[in-house]
Amino acid sequence: MKKEALFCDGTEAYVSPPEPEAGDELQLWFRTAAHDVDEVYLENRELCIPMNKVISNKAFDFYEVKYKLEDKPFRYHFKIRSGNEICYYNKWGAESKLVDYYDFKIVPGFTAPDWAKGAVMYQIYTDRFCNGDPDNDVQTGEYFYIGEQVQHVDDWYRDPQPMDVREFYGGDIQGIIDKLDYLHGLGVEVVYCNPLFVSPSNHKYDTQDYDYIDPHVGKIEVDEGRLLDPGENNNIHADRYRTRTTRKENLEASNRLFIKLVEELHKRGMRIIIDGVFNHCGSFNKWLDRELIYESADGYEVGAFVSPKSPYRNYFLFHRTGENEWPGNGSYDGWWGHDTLPKLNYEGSDKLVEYILNVAKKWVSPPYSVDGWRLDVAADLGHTAEYNHAFWKKFRKAVKEANPQALILAEHYGDPSGWLQGDEWDSIMNYDAFMEPVTWFLTGMEKHSDSYNGGLYGNGQSFFDAMAYHMSRMQTNTVFTAMNQLSNHDHSRFLTRTNQVVGRIGSMGPERASENVKKCVMREAVMIQMTWPGAPTLYYGDEAGVCGWTDPDSRRTYPWGREDLELMEFHRYMAGIHKRLPALRKGAVKPLFAANQQIAYGRMWDRYQTVTVISNLPQPSAIEIPVWQLGITDEDIMGRPIITTEDGYNAGILFYHVKDGILKVRMPAYSGAVFASHPEDFYPVLPSRFVEEGEEEAREKEQLEKAAEA
Repeated sequence: MKKEALFCDGTEAYVSPPEPEAGDELQLWFRTAAHDVDEVYLENRELCIPMNKVISNKAFDFYEVKYKLEDKPFRYHFKIRSGNEICYYNKWGAESKLVDYYDFKIVPGFTAPDWAKGAVMYQIYTDRFCNGDPDNDVQTGEYFYIGEQVQHVDDWYRDPQPMDVREFYGGDIQGIIDKLDYLHGLGVEVVYCNPLFVSPSNHKYDTQDYDYIDPHVGKIEVDEGRLLDPGENNNIHADRYRTRTTRKENLEASNRLFIKLVEELHKRGMRIIIDGVFNHCGSFNKWLDRELIYESADGYEVGAFVSPKSPYRNYFLFHRTGENEWPGNGSYDGWWGHDTLPKLNYEGSDKLVEYILNVAKKWVSPPYSVDGWRLDVAADLGHTAEYNHAFWKKFRKAVKEANPQALILAEHYGDPSGWLQGDEWDSIMNYDAFMEPVTWFLTGMEKHSDSYNGGLYGNGQSFFDAMAYHMSRMQTNTVFTAMNQLSNHDHSRFLTRTNQVVGRIGSMGPERASENVKKCVMREAVMIQMTWPGAPTLYYGDEAGVCGWTDPDSRRTYPWGREDLELMEFHRYMAGIHKRLPALRKGAVKPLFAANQQIAYGRMWDRYQTVTVISNLPQPSAIEIPVWQLGITDEDIMGRPIITTEDGYNAGILFYHVKDGILKVRMPAYSGAVFASHPEDFYPVLPSRFVEEGEEEAREKEQLEKAAEA
């Protein structure tokens, strides 16, 4: 049995309809080598249905079966018999023993927005992206936060300090609006903003008011009241902050500016996802009011920290409830024990549940018309796992009723399958099935730069095994909408990981983060990001060459005027390839080659195939890629629209012949390349641009000889 030819996945080439409803007639296909097997069965613990051979060509036979889908999840695998040999095929691939864990799974009625599948996304940490309106900047001494008064950083290019949460650079929504043409030109289709709601921190994961955009990133129309005096260590007299964050004129003006941002994005055919922090809020929150911001503001109810008679008392779980515990009852649950991050007590208040569900609907509905939610620490919401799932079911129902095309994407570490059953989240931030395997393979580094693993560094088979294992926990539509990142606000910058140095800003200092980094490895990573299934998501500044250890150093400002232009153009070109070649958006993925520091994989969609080759070796090498596994024949031409090298990249199109089902390529040191079938549909095919066998090696030898002479 030719097991390399066996193939099936959840894409529309093998499942129709790809997102079926209960009662639909499901069509499933399975591929084998031509004239190679005797029987193929669709199978699970309850059924075993023979499949019919319906299509044959020189390379493959295709088997088909129809099945009426019931109103429950449908799990399945395939059994293949050739003579006395039997094997099984599931999400892991061909196996001699059956492992139910890797069964394919279809949940009737589970749909994810088509616009998000394979979309190029861009994450913005707003305070550090662009300062478009200096008048709304947080001022030094404006309020007291976590042990010190807040500081305005006057030098935009200054590196973050080890304790950075109360230092503000001034980036805002107007700055994002000012740079939308840049983002559109970069190839960005979706902007993801870290939290924008009223909040005292620069990261804004401690929400103060869910109904309004923070005027410090929005618009300040009324600006009065004093700043704190030096040495003041509370917010009783933080009058300037109180005016800015509680006056309706500022709050409503900020919401209007946000509406303008959304409108400008939509005008350009772009979308926006906002960050929802619903597990916990902040100690400044108007419902708790630990900082007494709202006690002396007009139009607000008394906070639960202040009075047991607060209408918000049950929004928080207080462990000491005697009347003498108020005012100043600090016995509430905090997320991970942090009293600055009070955990919301959903189980204790139906009113709170209703409020948050209304928030969820509000921002995806006109006039705001946000295109989706990213949910912070979503698996931690509530006090039990049972409640967690019950809440997210309600959340999904509320959001999808308000905006059926809204995306619900959650931050999650570990197995997400329990939340990806079609009635909670659409997808996840893809740490386990993207960021981690890519990082281990190309750098040997953990994503925080906290450790190095030489056993995983360059291990091509471990890369594919990790991808297969973690992707098996997701259905196809969740894979294609997953946020595939190399860096973000919680982890070190990928470019820094390429120096393979273990450390953080406190121990190493900011300068070491950019020492001995390898842009060639960064280019390889971006190539994987733009050619692997999922939504490639750039972290602001990665395209410009920004370095940084893990949080807070990963939150450096965008280096306007100091960008790495070559790296920026490379990102732009790769985003263009991602959007131009159909197989890279929604095509099936198939590993083709794995060795030390080398991998190759293919993507397939309709008549189109692509091949991505990564060679992270410090010397050139020849690789033979079995492209016949993708259905590419000797009659086909493969076009190479880009190749990276140790020193840069070449975006000139070259063409290759396939011989005996093998694509032979010569890869430079620290390189990556993309190949595409039917290149004539996308690029002009010129005879002079064909690479004949042995030509690359000869060219390489000539270059080495010239270098030796020099």
